Order: sequence, then C-alpha cells, then structure tokens
Amino acid sequence: MVFFIAYALFETPENYLLKKYTPSRWLAFLMFMWGVMTMITAACKNFAALVALRFLLGVFEAGLFPGIVYCLTFWYKPNERAVRIALIVACATLGGAFGGAIAFAVGKMNGVRSMEAWRWLFLFEGAPCCVCAIFTWFVFPDFPETVTWLSAEERELAVERIKGVASLGQHKLSWGEARDTLTDWRLYVHYLLFVAFSVGFASMSQFAPTIVQGLGYEGLSAQLFTVPPYAIGFVVCVVVAWVSDHYEMRAVGAACSFLICGIAFLVEALLPPTAFVARYGVLCVALPFAFAISAPCLSWLTANLRNTTAITLAVPLNVSIATIGQITGSFIYKSSESPSFPTGHYTNAGFMVAGALGALALRVFYVRRNRRLGVGEPRWRL
Repeated sequence: MVFFIAYALFETPENYLLKKYTPSRWLAFLMFMWGVMTMITAACKNFAALVALRFLLGVFEAGLFPGIVYCLTFWYKPNERAVRIALIVACATLGGAFGGAIAFAVGKMNGVRSMEAWRWLFLFEGAPCCVCAIFTWFVFPDFPETVTWLSAEERELAVERIKGVASLGQHKLSWGEARDTLTDWRLYVHYLLFVAFSVGFASMSQFAPTIVQGLGYEGLSAQLFTVPPYAIGFVVCVVVAWVSDHYEMRAVGAACSFLICGIAFLVEALLPPTAFVARYGVLCVALPFAFAISAPCLSWLTANLRNTTAITLAVPLNVSIATIGQITGSFIYKSSESPSFPTGHYTNAGFMVAGALGALALRVFYVRRNRRLGVGEPRWRL
C-alpha cells in the first residue's frame, strides 16, 4: 500500500514537470530510476528497506502512465486517442503475460549463485527499464512544434490539425484555468469511474497468480496459467478501444466493458469452488475486460477537456484519485478464502456494475447538455 500512497501523491506534480523538462528527458529519468529501484529490491534484507524501496518505486512510477497519456494529447485528436491509449494498456497486458512466463522460467533459477529466485526476478525485470530509458531520452517525440525530424511544413500541419481540439505542448499553465478544472464537478464523475475500474485492474494485476493457484494449479504452474488471460486481454483492449473511437461510443464502450466484467466476477463468485475449469474460463473473460475499461474512459475524459491546463491537471488527478480503487483492490482477495475468494469476486462485481451505471448516467448528462447548446457551440463528446 505504501507504493500506492507515493503513486497518488506524485502523479500531478510529475505531470507538470514533464512539460517543464520535456517528455523525452522526464520519462527517461523516471524509467531509469524505476528500473534502478526494482533492481535494488533484489538486495533487500529487511522489511524497513523493502518499505522504503516500495515508496520510492511509487514516486518514480507515478508520472509514467499519466505522462504518456498526456503526451498523446499533444499529437492526436480526441477521436484518435482511445486506440493509442488501448495499445499502451494492451502492452501492459502483454507485460502481464510475459511476466507470468518469465516468473515461471526464473523460478527455476532458485539457488543459482546462492540467490533466491525472487531476487533474480527483480534483477531481470528492472534491467530492461534502464536500457529502454536510454532510447527514450534520444528518440521519444516531445512536442509537434519542436521535433527536429519533421520538416517545417510537417510541423505546421501537426500543430494546425489539433488546434482547438487538443493540447499544445508549449502552452503555459494559468491559475484561472487550473481553478476551473479543479472545481468542475463533472470531472469528478469521470474520476469515480476510474476508481471503479482500478479496483478490478489492481486486484487482477496483483492476485492473478493467487486466483489461478486457487483454481487448482500449484507453484510455478500458477504463474504459467496467468499467461492466456493476459494474452486475450491484449486483443480485447484494442478491439474495445477501436470500436469506441471509430463510432464515437466511448461511454458505451466503457459501460459494456464494466458490465461484462461485473457479470464475469459475479459468475466467478457463484460457481462451486471445485469447478476449476469453468472458473478459469470465466477468469479469461473477467481479466481482459477489467483492463479494457481504461482506454475508453481515459479517451472520454481527455475528449471533454477544453484546454491544455485541464489536461495537465485532470489526467494525473484521474489516476491519483483512482488510487483509492487500487488500494481497495489490494485487500479484497484473502488467502483464507481460497480457492473461491468470494469477497474479492463480489467486491469486484459490485464496483464494475456501479461503473457501468455511472458511465451511462454521465452519457445521459452529456446528451442533455448537448441539446441545450446553440449552433456552432462545441459539443460534449460521447
């Protein structure tokens, strides 16, 4: 939980620093330090050191995901973002799939050079972050107004195509816009949707091996059997996002993902504890749609932010407030309830159904507000 506390506290200020120091340098710095903290964890000898490192890991990871989403608003129109966000989230599901496979392989290194397998795992998973950080520093695109690999005409085109509908990277923050963003109540409904999403996302990210183990698979096999749900998640994330963007149905895409996920968790809770095959099959539905909620929700939020200050604040605030859901998701799967885990499944089902109802209610609000707008006034996106 100390990781999530740091994560929540540092997201918004780190999004501001991303603009100040440019995305390529700031994200590279975060990635490198994140990798270093992960590798140092392999040397932990006591609980106090572990807690300190988890806090620092939260500090350096905090700015990465909201920062990448923020960067997309410099380059893409609202109806072009969901698929891009989905590819980021979907790559996280691939990370989960590879993570399970890597954990299975590294588990066989237990005792190599007198080190436990879990220490090797932190070394292997931290090192690529440090290497990727070097490439990020040199090749990650900053703002369309400044990138050197575009010609003057291409830079002008990149800027002109997003004027009025997206964020300009060199725009300065103003207190008036910040105040309007912080006091806009409708944004907090978007944030609550992400809280509901985060319960399922966090619980699946942390407890998938535990749940699989409860389905009858032991030890390293439990790691290996987490791979298929994450692999399916990659496809589901991209398809849901593409449909949401292409048909301007972000609210419906989010609500349907919430509802399918909620039903899957409810079925998971109601099935007999010994129905291992059926419960594993349902998990292969629940986990992908738990991840698929993110892209349409984030795309919907950024599509209804009217200035660069709102995007600078609202995106990290969205993820920071969602930490409430992540902390909740960290505690709902109790080892004492294995193999059925009713508390975890019922809690997830409740949050998912609430998220579906919230998304539909917010959509109704935007539809009614659009009906009151005059000709030529910018309309709220659905």
